[in-house]
Amino acid sequence: MPTGSGTIKKNSYTPVLTPGYRKETAHTNSRMAASSNRIMLGPLVAAIDQGTSSTRFLVFNAKTAELLSHHQVEIKQSFPKEGWVEEDPKEILQSVYECMDRTCEKLTQLNIDISNIKAIGVTNQRETTLVWDKETGEPLYNAIGKPQCRWLCAVWLDLRTQSTVERLISKTPGRNKNHLKHKTGLPISTYFSAVKLRWLLDNVDEVAEAVVTHRAMFGTVDSWLIWCLTGGKSGGVHCTDVTNASRTMLFNIHTLDWDPELCKYFDIPMEILPKVRSSSEIYGLMTSGSLTGIPISGCLGDQSAALVGQMCFQDGQAKNTYGTGCFLLRNTGAKPVMSDHGLLTTVAYKLGRDKPACYALEGSVAIAGAVVRWLKDNLGIIQTSTELGKDEVYSFHLFPMYRIICGLTQFTNRSHLAFAALEAVCFQTREILDAMNQDSGIPLTQLQVDGGMTSNRLLMQLQADILCIPVVKPSMPETTALGAAMAAGAAEGVSVWSLRPEDLSEVTSEKFEPQINPEGTRRFSKRRSSMPLTTVAVSLNMGETSIFSSLPLGFYVVGSMCMLIGLNPLLCHSLLP
Repeated sequence: MPTGSGTIKKNSYTPVLTPGYRKETAHTNSRMAASSNRIMLGPLVAAIDQGTSSTRFLVFNAKTAELLSHHQVEIKQSFPKEGWVEEDPKEILQSVYECMDRTCEKLTQLNIDISNIKAIGVTNQRETTLVWDKETGEPLYNAIGKPQCRWLCAVWLDLRTQSTVERLISKTPGRNKNHLKHKTGLPISTYFSAVKLRWLLDNVDEVAEAVVTHRAMFGTVDSWLIWCLTGGKSGGVHCTDVTNASRTMLFNIHTLDWDPELCKYFDIPMEILPKVRSSSEIYGLMTSGSLTGIPISGCLGDQSAALVGQMCFQDGQAKNTYGTGCFLLRNTGAKPVMSDHGLLTTVAYKLGRDKPACYALEGSVAIAGAVVRWLKDNLGIIQTSTELGKDEVYSFHLFPMYRIICGLTQFTNRSHLAFAALEAVCFQTREILDAMNQDSGIPLTQLQVDGGMTSNRLLMQLQADILCIPVVKPSMPETTALGAAMAAGAAEGVSVWSLRPEDLSEVTSEKFEPQINPEGTRRFSKRRSSMPLTTVAVSLNMGETSIFSSLPLGFYVVGSMCMLIGLNPLLCHSLLP
C-alpha cells in the first residue's frame, strides 16, 4: 500500500482494520476482548504519550496497528505567579508508571500476555524544559512549558522569558529575531527551550549551582522520562531525539547535532545537554515495573509523531492536528526548506541511526478548539461543541488570534458565532497551506487530519471546501501514539513493525471532498475579505503570538482596524445597546 493512503470510503466512518479509540467503559473492554479472541495476536508495541494536560500509555498490535488497551492520567498545573504555569516533573514520571501498570492490568484481564510487548516508544509535549540533579535524581525546578494565549488556554501560559528574549534579540545585528534561523529553522522566541533554560540559569540558584558543580542535566520531557525509566541516577540514559532537539534553538538542523556557536550565543554549557539520537533505535531498557527489560526504542516530539502516525513519509504529504490549537506539518524530504513566509523549519523524523533525516515546514494556528471552548464556557452562547450554525453566514468575521469580531448585525445569533469560529480555523489553516505551497513550490493535493476537532463533520467539510483539496481523517484517531509505537517497533534490534510501504497496515479513513469548485472558493474568500466592516469590532488583550501569525491575515486585520478607526463615531455609538 502506498504510504499516506488507505482504504477510503467517502463520507463514511466505518473502521475495518483499525478500531477507533473510545472512553474507558465496560462495553469498550468487552468489545476489545472479543476482538482479541477473533485474531491471532502477534508482537505488541506500546507508546507513552505525555502531553500538557495528561499522560497516556497505549498498546498496539504491531501487525494490524490495532489499539488493544490504554490508560490515561490527568496532569496538574501550578501557577506560582501571575503569567507562570508549571508542572511537577516527578508527577509526570509517576503518571507514566501509573498508566503503564493500569494498562498492563487491563491487558491481563483481556487474556493478553504482556510479555508480547516488545518495545516502547515515547512521544511528548515539545519545548517543555527541565533541569535535574544527576546524582540525586531530583528535579531542580518545575517543568516550564510553552506559552499560549491567556484568554482561552487553560495550560502552558508562561511568558516569564519575554525579557530574556528581548535581551537575546538585542545582541543580534539589527535586533533581528531571525538571526539564528539559518541554523535552527526557528526565530528567537519565548516558545523554544533555550530561552527557558537561560532563564533557569539566571534565576534559579539551585540550577546555577548544579551547573558549576557538574551535576546538572538538561532535557525536554522525553529526556527526563527516558533517563528515569532506564535507571535514573543508577546509569540512566541521557538522550533525546532529533525532533525534540530541533525545538531547542541549540541544535543545528543541518549537522544534526548541538551547535557550539548556538550554545555560546545562549551561554549554555554543552556538557548538560543530552546525547542526540535518531527517532528509532534502542536507547536503553526499562529497569523497573511490570515491563522491566523491555527496550525503549522510539522517540518523537508529538507533532512529528502524528506525521509518522499519519504515514506522511513522502515529500509533499502533510497533516494538520486540530486540538486547542492547530499544528500543520508538511514533509519536505531530505533537505530543509527555509520559509520566506513566516513558517518554521524543523526535523520531521530520522527513523534509524543510518537513515537520513527528513524535514518539515511547520505552521500553527494558536487558537482552534480553544475558541469553541471559549464560546461554550466563557460566553455561554453554545451548550455543546457540536451546536454550530448551518446557515451560509459570511457577513461577519471572527479572528480568534486577534480577538476581533467584525460585521455583527441585529440578525446575528449564537449559531452564527459558532459557525464563524469554525470558519476562522479553516481560513487560518488555508493561510498556512498557501504559505507552504509557496515555500515548497508544489501545491498540496490532500490533507491528513487528526485531533479532537476532527469529530466535527461540518468543520471537516468546510475545511475541504476552503482548501479545495480532499481532507482525510483516519478512523483510528490516536495517530500521535501510533507514530511513536511505529518508530519503536521498527528500530534495529526490535524489528517487529515494518515501515516499508508495502507492509504498512491498511487504514480505513473518511474522506471529505470539496463540494464547491476552486472558483467558488475564490469568490467566497474575496467576498469575505472585501466585506465592508461598518458595524462593531471587539478587541481583547492577548499575549505574544507573533510566531503563529500569518502576514496576509495580519495585513487584513490591521487594515480592518484602520477602517474602523475612520468610521463615523455616531454610527458605532448607534450600534451599542
